[in-house]
Amino acid sequence: MRLSRRGLVLGGSLALAGCAAVPRAPVPALATAAVPAPVVAEVAAVVPRMEVLGDVGRPVVDPRGEIRKVLLDRALAALDIHHHRLPHRDRMYLVDFRKFSGEARLYEVDIATGQVTTFRTTHGRGSDPAHTGFAQRFSNEPDSHMSSVGAYATAGASWGPQQGPNVLLDGLEYTNDLARERAIIVHGADYADPDFLAREGKLGRSYGCFSVAHADLEPLRQRMGEGRLLFAWS
Repeated sequence: MRLSRRGLVLGGSLALAGCAAVPRAPVPALATAAVPAPVVAEVAAVVPRMEVLGDVGRPVVDPRGEIRKVLLDRALAALDIHHHRLPHRDRMYLVDFRKFSGEARLYEVDIATGQVTTFRTTHGRGSDPAHTGFAQRFSNEPDSHMSSVGAYATAGASWGPQQGPNVLLDGLEYTNDLARERAIIVHGADYADPDFLAREGKLGRSYGCFSVAHADLEPLRQRMGEGRLLFAWS
């Protein structure tokens, strides 16, 4: 009998089978890097430009231009589209899956000051079966081991027997709304640590989780909290 990773959730705390455990049989590609047009159209329809341009006395978000413009615009739009699930608008988190895994591609954006802090994060092994360091395919399907794109709401700090401390995520779109069932979380991992990167030239792969270096997890876990946006795109 095979147990699903969802079945290991107990009493609201996540008990995980392991984002990077022994891989199962290969899973066919279930989606491509191109996100279906309805999501793109929906997100691009509402872009709160004053947040980007610094109108009415607001600081300019990302003044050094570290974030790809289309990613930043869509994330800002998602804040408004999903406002009922994202009560905290002081910070948001963006992941640029277009970038190489060895690069810093997880952005913490302080909306109050406009400043950006960068971290490294992994993608799923199903998204990069040849382990090139680039995510090429995305899926919301259970057992695909792929990363999912779209808007997530952080759902608070938790702890699991495999990964230990983590941050829970709720997917807000049809491209990622099975995040809880798939146990997609933010957690620390050896294969995301700097020494792994120095040895291998790229980060390892998760089962779809946003794995980060152990040293980065603690500040992220404290600051992500609950009800903030994490937006992943390619």
